[in-house]
Amino acid sequence: MSQQNLQAVVSQVRRDIVRMVHAVNSGHPGGSLGCTEYLVSLYFKHLNHNSQEFSMNGIGEDLFFLSNGHISPVFYSVLARSGYFPVSELATFRKLNTRLQGHPTTHEGLEGIRIASGSLGQGMSVAIGAAEAKKLNNDSSLVFTLHGDGELQEGQVWEAAMYASAKKIDNLISAIDVNEKQIDGTTDDVLAMGSLRAKFEAFGWDVLDVENGNDLDAIDQAITLAKEKTGKGKPICLLLHTEMGNGIDFMMGTHKWHGVAPNDAQLVSALAQNEETLGDY
Repeated sequence: MSQQNLQAVVSQVRRDIVRMVHAVNSGHPGGSLGCTEYLVSLYFKHLNHNSQEFSMNGIGEDLFFLSNGHISPVFYSVLARSGYFPVSELATFRKLNTRLQGHPTTHEGLEGIRIASGSLGQGMSVAIGAAEAKKLNNDSSLVFTLHGDGELQEGQVWEAAMYASAKKIDNLISAIDVNEKQIDGTTDDVLAMGSLRAKFEAFGWDVLDVENGNDLDAIDQAITLAKEKTGKGKPICLLLHTEMGNGIDFMMGTHKWHGVAPNDAQLVSALAQNEETLGDY
């Protein structure tokens, strides 16, 4: 898919996100909007996957695990727009008996979801297990993960990071959404973590910085390079420097939209800033 077409998908996914959280006055738009470009680029250009024949084991396919599960709006939108389930199902987000829970779960059988990720810090551990299984099965496919930078305050992430390098899990590419914000403020105010590059390198990872994690060209180049670095003895970390609430002016530059839904007037403004390209649900 061309970058122009990818940008059209990005615009539509943004519309999906704000409409979903507005409809139920609940959800997490800020981080979802900040990761839109990355997930669109991954699913529509780089990930080797089959949305028409989804299986939990994913043999012969690249796998993706969303660790920061609260940004489910962007994940559900990208899954639906890439064919895993009907786009119309997005209208059931966070409603009773829906398959689209506020945090992704597996017992509803939603295509594209392989782990429940409501509790932060666990996604890398699961992904490492999947990556090791692929090695044991002589499956050359890759495993991708996405984490929030605030999520890295969870100790389990660093246990997993240490294990991944020690066991040479070199078919794993973990992206970190470095927007420097979390629900209670900036990451520096809540619990400063210093240099993430230095930390991951000290844990034995190969690290790539994406200075503009909301630029499709930069993301494309970074994922391409990351894939080239696999199979060389080290797990790969992508540090995506993003803007929370990207693409909607009144949501950018603040942590306050981490978990707040837009009101009616704000929805109109948000939609006006993003053109409908694929058809709303």
